[in-house]
Amino acid sequence: MTAVPSRPASNRLNRFDNQLWNRFVAIAQPYWYPTTANGGKVFFALLALLILFLFALLFVIVSVVVLVLQAVLPDFMNETAQGLVGIVKSMLQSPLIGVVIAALLIPALAFFAARRQIISRRQQWVLLGLLLLLSLSVSGMNVTISYVGNFFTTALAKREAATFWRFFFVYAGVFVAATPIVVFYSYTQDLLGLRWRDWMTQKFLNQYFGNRAYYEINFERDIDNPDQRISEDIKSFTATSLSFLLLLLGAVIDVLSFTGILWSMSSFLAIFLVGYALVGTVIAGLLGRRLISLNFNQLRREADFRYGLVHVRDNAESIAFYQGEDQELGQLRRRFVEVLRNFRFLIGWQRNLAFFRTPYRYATYILPSVILAPMYFSQQIEFGDITQAGFAFSQIFEAFALVVLQINQLSAFAAGVNRLETFTEALDANEQPAPADAAVIKTFEDEQIQLDQVSLATPKGQRLLMQDLSFVLQPQQSLVIVGQSGVGKSSLLRAIAGLWNSGAGQITRPVLSEMLFLPQRPYMVLGTLRAQLLYPNLSQDTAEEKLYDALKQVNLADLPDRVGGFDTELDWSDVLSLGEQQRLAFARLLLTQPDYVMLDEATSALDLANEQRLYQQLRQSGTTYISVGHRASLLKYHDFVLELKGDQTWKLTAREDYVVDTEAFV
Repeated sequence: MTAVPSRPASNRLNRFDNQLWNRFVAIAQPYWYPTTANGGKVFFALLALLILFLFALLFVIVSVVVLVLQAVLPDFMNETAQGLVGIVKSMLQSPLIGVVIAALLIPALAFFAARRQIISRRQQWVLLGLLLLLSLSVSGMNVTISYVGNFFTTALAKREAATFWRFFFVYAGVFVAATPIVVFYSYTQDLLGLRWRDWMTQKFLNQYFGNRAYYEINFERDIDNPDQRISEDIKSFTATSLSFLLLLLGAVIDVLSFTGILWSMSSFLAIFLVGYALVGTVIAGLLGRRLISLNFNQLRREADFRYGLVHVRDNAESIAFYQGEDQELGQLRRRFVEVLRNFRFLIGWQRNLAFFRTPYRYATYILPSVILAPMYFSQQIEFGDITQAGFAFSQIFEAFALVVLQINQLSAFAAGVNRLETFTEALDANEQPAPADAAVIKTFEDEQIQLDQVSLATPKGQRLLMQDLSFVLQPQQSLVIVGQSGVGKSSLLRAIAGLWNSGAGQITRPVLSEMLFLPQRPYMVLGTLRAQLLYPNLSQDTAEEKLYDALKQVNLADLPDRVGGFDTELDWSDVLSLGEQQRLAFARLLLTQPDYVMLDEATSALDLANEQRLYQQLRQSGTTYISVGHRASLLKYHDFVLELKGDQTWKLTAREDYVVDTEAFV
């Protein structure tokens, strides 16, 4: 089988190694314990102490229940669980009771010492403690069922009806007691996973929208589909982390519990099982390493294909006008071919692993009987011992062979961990200030707009757009930026807004809360017409009369009646034409009444009469504004003209002195 080519930058993300473990801890730990020096070690120490405490607590609970039942139902307990009663009494009278007391006190003291770090996280620790206690209880129920099943089967084989029915009712009683434990076990796991997902999603969203990371991250080639990472990868991470924790804990308990059962029957059987499971785990681990990279690439390709479908939906009208169905179908097919190609390799490796894993597991169904059969035929053990050994064998086998049985889920989980961690690294990097010697444009705040020797480059510095640009725009003045397409007109507005800062020089501008930016294609929010008009100040309480007045000024007075009122929710990008969207954006401007406005071809879809109407209102408001445009008709509404050349040079002219260069309006 040939290897699937993958991006070199992601090769390091496709391995089970210490780095993967560190990534997992970096993502998981903050929900449980602050990210501090040695915080990871403290967290896992507390987790281990919590499990120790719960073991001791469960022993106390079981002992109390057994002693109470012995006092209330002595005959029943002597007939069904005399050995258990004896074990409990002997342990309570032995030095081991001191170990139990220590197992209760030491964790309690440790959590008390760490109370300042975990007090704000107490709810998740309480839920985790309850979940682990229920997990221990489920494992205890399995041990109980193995013994009851032994006696039940032995009585059936010996045709002892009275014993059979007695243990039948015990069996039924165990199931009745186990039902609420198992139900609440699953519910608590889901509830804790839900709360963890809520916390992580809020954390990622805060970082995603902080410092405009949602914008900056578009320039990171390795960070694809952030929407999938926030919605799906976080959900999978929280649910799978809890699942594997419980599987691991259950595996440890099963090994401790059922190995003792097997050892009491046959030491050879217990030793053979350990060796059998360990060898299988190593082989499966070697075979499964390739699955991580394949799952990682599968997540990427599935997300790319889904994004292509969403892109078609969002641009359906434009595609229909261009009659671009064949091209769009072609690009979707190409993306889907990549999905199928990688998935073909994935299922191939899963098939190869299944050739080992399937017989490896089937053998466990017969091995206990084969090994114990001579002892049964020589009457050294009862028939029920064989069934109990089979049950114990399967439990221990699954515990040791956790990697073998869960390799597909582990590889998919590892891929998700890597995607989340690279996303986290990008978000954290965005929060870090630029190095003191970095080539960036410095920004200051004042009551005017001033550029001083600004040289602007595209993000990552691939291309220099303009050099040593300087001008001052006083309050209530206006400037129009003209030039051929691609010279950097819109990029200059991005620099003033602080979106782009690659280059040199300094920009002085008012605080961003006093500025409003109107792009060529206005942003239509998901919400009501009222939300469209008040965006981004959605908390503003504005009377409907004022909203009507703003719409009237932009020649959209009939819009509320046409769509069903201000509280109607529609897909406004489809309902309104681009010209109506631009006029609606101007209505936002009139309602917001900012002191400074940046307009990036904000009237390009309007006729000259509507353009004049809007700009006259803008000039009469006394707002300071900068426009970008390709129409010579815009000149008369501005005080100054800044013409950007294609050779990184520029020219600033008073509007009355500007000689129209027809090439600048192409």
